[in-house]
Amino acid sequence: MKYLWQEEHRKWNHRPMHLAQYGYLWVDGIHFNLRHDEGRLCVLVVMGATEDGKKELVAVTGGYRESAESWLELLRDLKERGMPSPKLCIGDGALGFWKALGQVYPTAERQRCWLHKTANVLDKMPKTVQPSAKSLIHDIYRAETEQDARAAYIRFQERYQAKYPKAVAALMKDESSLFTFSHYPAAHWQRIRSTNTIESAIATVRLRTAKTRGQGSMATTLAMVFMLAERASLKWRKLNAHQLIEKVLSGVKFINGIEESLAA
Repeated sequence: MKYLWQEEHRKWNHRPMHLAQYGYLWVDGIHFNLRHDEGRLCVLVVMGATEDGKKELVAVTGGYRESAESWLELLRDLKERGMPSPKLCIGDGALGFWKALGQVYPTAERQRCWLHKTANVLDKMPKTVQPSAKSLIHDIYRAETEQDARAAYIRFQERYQAKYPKAVAALMKDESSLFTFSHYPAAHWQRIRSTNTIESAIATVRLRTAKTRGQGSMATTLAMVFMLAERASLKWRKLNAHQLIEKVLSGVKFINGIEESLAA
C-alpha cells in the first residue's frame, strides 16, 4: 500500500498547475512524529483557495521549516509547472517562506498569522499580564477598520513599551504584513488573518500519523500525509462569500473589507 501511495504522490507532484489560480495561499511547516535520522526535516504544506472558494491541497513536500532554500525549491517547482501568482499568502513569521516568496512571486501580498503573533508576544510577558495583553491584541485584529486596528496597535505599544519592550518589539516586527487582511473582503477576514485554516485541515492527518508512531522514511511519510490530506479534503468546506474571490483575483480593491465602489 505504501508504494502505491508514493506513486500517487509522485504523479500528483508533477501535475500541470497552469489552471490552478488561487486567491489565497496558506503555508506551514508541520512537524510530525517521524521516526528517522534526517535531522530537523518537516513536512511543508501549502493549501489554496480557488476562484470558486474551494480549499485545495497545493503542495506536500519535505524540507526545513525555516529554510528559505526549501521553500524556494517548492515555489519554483509550482511556478515551473505553470501556477500563477496567488493574490495573498498567509503564514507564520518564522517561516523561510517569505524570503522565497519575494524571489518567485514578488507581487503576492503577505499576511502574517495573528495567532502565532499573539503567542510570540505573550511569551515575552508575565502570566499575570497576559490576559489583559491578549485582550488588547484581540482589539487590534478584530477591529472593524484598519484605522481602529492601528489605533489599538499604538495603545498596546504605549501601555507595555516601558515594562515589556521585548513583547512590543515582537509585535512591531512584522508591522508591514499585519494589516493586509483589511484590504480583502471582510467575509474572509477570519480565514485570512491566521493559518488556522491549514492547521485545522491538517489536524486529522496529524492525529493519524501520531497513532502510527512514525512511518520510517521521509518518502513514505510524505505519501501518507498526502493521501490522508486528500481524503480529508473531501470534507473541507468552501469559504463563506466565496464569490468574492473572483473579484479578488480580478484586482477589485477593498477598503476595510468593503468593495471600493461600495465604500465611497
